[in-house]
Amino acid sequence: MDLITIDFETYYDKDYSLRKITTEEYIRDDRFEVIGLAVKVNNDITEWASGSHEEIYEYLHTFDWANSMVVGHNNLFDGAILGWHFDIHPKLFGCTLCIARALHGVEVGGSLAAVAKRYSVGAKGTEVLDAIGKRREDFSAQELDAYSDYCINDVDLCYELFKLMGKSFPKKEIHLIDRTLRMFIEPILELDKELLADHLVDVKRRKQSLLDATGVDKKDLMSNPKFAALLEAEGVDVPMKESLTTGKQTYAFAKTDAGFKALGQHENLHVQALVAARLGTKSTLEETRTQRFIDIAGRGALPVPIRYYAAHTGRWGGDDKINMQNLPSRGVDGKKLKKSITAPEGYMLVDCDSSQIEARVLAWLANQQDLVDAFDKGEDVYKHMASDIYGVAVEDVTKEQRFVGKTAILGAGYGMGAQRFKEQLKAQSGVVISLDESRRIINVYRDKNWKITHFWRACQNMLVEMSRNSRGSFGFLNTVKFTTTGLDGRVHLPNGLYMRYDNLDYEQGERGPEFNYMTRKGRNRIYGGKVTENICQALARIIIGEQLLLISKKYKVTMTVHDSIVCAVPKKEVKQGQAYIEQCMRYVPTWCKGMPLDCESGFDKTYGGCE
Repeated sequence: MDLITIDFETYYDKDYSLRKITTEEYIRDDRFEVIGLAVKVNNDITEWASGSHEEIYEYLHTFDWANSMVVGHNNLFDGAILGWHFDIHPKLFGCTLCIARALHGVEVGGSLAAVAKRYSVGAKGTEVLDAIGKRREDFSAQELDAYSDYCINDVDLCYELFKLMGKSFPKKEIHLIDRTLRMFIEPILELDKELLADHLVDVKRRKQSLLDATGVDKKDLMSNPKFAALLEAEGVDVPMKESLTTGKQTYAFAKTDAGFKALGQHENLHVQALVAARLGTKSTLEETRTQRFIDIAGRGALPVPIRYYAAHTGRWGGDDKINMQNLPSRGVDGKKLKKSITAPEGYMLVDCDSSQIEARVLAWLANQQDLVDAFDKGEDVYKHMASDIYGVAVEDVTKEQRFVGKTAILGAGYGMGAQRFKEQLKAQSGVVISLDESRRIINVYRDKNWKITHFWRACQNMLVEMSRNSRGSFGFLNTVKFTTTGLDGRVHLPNGLYMRYDNLDYEQGERGPEFNYMTRKGRNRIYGGKVTENICQALARIIIGEQLLLISKKYKVTMTVHDSIVCAVPKKEVKQGQAYIEQCMRYVPTWCKGMPLDCESGFDKTYGGCE
């Protein structure tokens, strides 16, 4: 298989650029034009090509793409140009940006300039800055020569980086990068434009109706206490923060406060509307996302932008301003957005969700064998937990009691305290309990699952050992292995990658050392329960990644959302396809033998109908 490294240089101006619009919109825009591109086949001399669309099309089709791996830095962009404008679909896509994120963490700079500097392979040029507002015909011969040198240099840098980073990069992860990029580069999902248009009108009407019904005026919106009261009336836990001037708790209502920004994506449309009004905007998240979907529908199929290795734990994330990872799943609004996403003609969508995967990983990892056995037997572990909490027979557990048991299984496993457990119950279901009752429930969970609590301590001890520049392993089958390089802690993962705790440090607290590590946003607190969560999420992601690769051997994976995988299956074989996908989602990798994995799935013409 040949290695082809590519880089496109395209027209942009002050209004039409990737800083102003999404990648999808930019590449599909009528203003799009390829100025030129550089191509390197294996270690041959890098070539530059510039010309009309027809000339570049003819030039590109001289290469053997079907037997080649194509590498670029941010290949979401270059790969989409190859596919959408030149109908080229190589055997495999690679991406040095994706690899850099996995190797060096999401907190480090991922630009080509930054990664090239890290590996000392050369410096990226700046000639692209001189190309603003210039069509190909506007370049003089001298300017085009300079631009070609710039583009060739980018390709050479990318090639050298791939040689250095890719030689030991896990092959399965290379294939996972390919499958992730193809969700965007080779779109097949369609959008129901009529449904979206009706939904947009309805959302705007209901928002205005809600605002009118509240009688909210500017004074209420701009007064922190009054605005807080409006939120509380909607059942919202008002976001708070520590004041930098007084050191006391105050309302976190600044537009940059994470808690306040999160309210702009709240499931309650009224809360979205209140936040939008507070910020002086005219639209809510639901409106902007619906409008964005409508715009995409006018340009073609829905490219699904999923960011490979978006999180510290290696999990995927949203990208390109349409975060498919957080489409609302409850209420009328969430269902309509999901139902607007449809399978192509002759196909159905199968949505398969890995059942309680983090809780299963944790039980296995901590060797909490009774919980592992319960999962393996298909027992209702939420009811069993509720039975212990309330001292009633399993068959007598009520719906509300089961929800408390569910919250304990899914939340308390990471060391959640009584106050947080109490707040979560209220926020998720409206269940109100006293703090004393919350403490009792937490204690019941911890007594029953004492091996899990021991695992938290093992994770805390790992931080201590890392701070001493030590290495070790723990967990069932010694699955968790860690080392330290200087001040940087590393948790080695079964896929050949690792999770980073850079510049690990601690301060002496009342109960012992309190650890933190460096991120781009500053130092982040870390402790045994949080490490447990990080490890479980990282392992769950690796499992789902292996399952995704198995599924993709037979069916087109259109997206992955948290712990689920969505595929397009020919309508005539949807039942068989569903069975195959479920079989893949129950696959247990060799490194986690005995882990009780399970899944549930549904199929429909629309994504929303799969539930």
